[in-house]
Amino acid sequence: MKFNSALRGYTSKRIEEIEAADILVGIPCFNNQSTIEHVVQTVTHGLNRHYKDLRSVIMIADGGSTDDTREVAKEFEIKPWQEKIVSIYRGPGGKGSAFRSIFETAHRLEAKACMVVDSDLRSITSDWVKYLLEPVLDKGYEYVSPVYTRYKYDGTITNNIVYNLTRVLYGLRIRQPIGGDFAFAGPLASYYIEQDVWETDVARYGIDIWMTTNAITNHFKICQSNLGVKIHDAKDPAEALGPMFRQVVHTLFVLMETYENEWKTVRGSRSVPMFGLDKFLEPEAIKVNLDRLVNEYKTGFRQFKSLYQDIFCPDCFEVLKKAAGLAKTKFELPSETWVQVLYETAATFHSWTHNRTQLINLVTPLYLGRVASFINQTRDMTSIQAEEVVERQAQIFEDHKDYLIRVWEDRKNNGPVEKLPKAKK
Repeated sequence: MKFNSALRGYTSKRIEEIEAADILVGIPCFNNQSTIEHVVQTVTHGLNRHYKDLRSVIMIADGGSTDDTREVAKEFEIKPWQEKIVSIYRGPGGKGSAFRSIFETAHRLEAKACMVVDSDLRSITSDWVKYLLEPVLDKGYEYVSPVYTRYKYDGTITNNIVYNLTRVLYGLRIRQPIGGDFAFAGPLASYYIEQDVWETDVARYGIDIWMTTNAITNHFKICQSNLGVKIHDAKDPAEALGPMFRQVVHTLFVLMETYENEWKTVRGSRSVPMFGLDKFLEPEAIKVNLDRLVNEYKTGFRQFKSLYQDIFCPDCFEVLKKAAGLAKTKFELPSETWVQVLYETAATFHSWTHNRTQLINLVTPLYLGRVASFINQTRDMTSIQAEEVVERQAQIFEDHKDYLIRVWEDRKNNGPVEKLPKAKK
């Protein structure tokens, strides 16, 4: 069923009662009863501390939780002169539909600024409210992307894929394009709800990268805000990130097709203004299962070897083959090969009209292998030192953008697969 609005009748009525707001804080959630109270409590304190004179609304956009998430949110008492909306959104299940309901609410309340934070945050502080909203309210920015201090093995999809591709494609060094905690101006929220994507996969997943990419390609004024350490319900990449990899990469590749004319002309990258905290702290460690990562890679290579040979150029395939024979502590999948894997996969995705989901599935074991390689490479490093490895890899992506364009066009025309040229010094 197609919905013209993500807002149910009772939510619309509540918005009519409130009439208008300066600030809207949206909290998308689903089965987060153990963390939602802390997030709401921190937000209400932050609004009271930093924006007491502005009219603020906190909106819990729930996906039909089967635990007590909504009950906990309803019962928690927020500060005086603030309003609260607890709603169940309409539309396809997923974070994107929750965001749609928040965008609509911001539009109807004519909010000057909107902030969205994840519902599983354990490290959120009241100052996050200021760090995210101040650039919009006081400095004229229209989109604020987060920057966090994260443990070196947290955020592996961002570190190995999303940061690199966003930077190389669109020329902006936005460190956390899918961070989950953003702020944006009211007019940008109105722009988002006008886009015809709410019955697509964007409504189910991929909303974060869709928002960031649209803000870039439509030339909204963008900055970043350093929020400090991010601690949430972290996931071991070997255990839970396969589905997220498939969802995010699929969305990235679809956006590459949508904005092909924009990114093909971009060369190099530039930094984006930064606000918020001016220091970086070493975050808490998270456990990773190196054994499982390497085993997933080796199993995937055995199963899909012949398909890898068809999809990837000979040089790339030989490195993948060699890696399949390495012990876990010696396992290596170099950055240069990973660049080839992603670029050639993107080009193949572009040339295929069917089986695109299967293509992404094929590449999932290679992503897990790249994470294993990164773990081995940075084993004795701090998270700050490991960040330098991420930056070097991003530069390799930039150095080989011409190769991406060539294979993108060659695959579409069924031309030959070329070898990756040597990067210029």
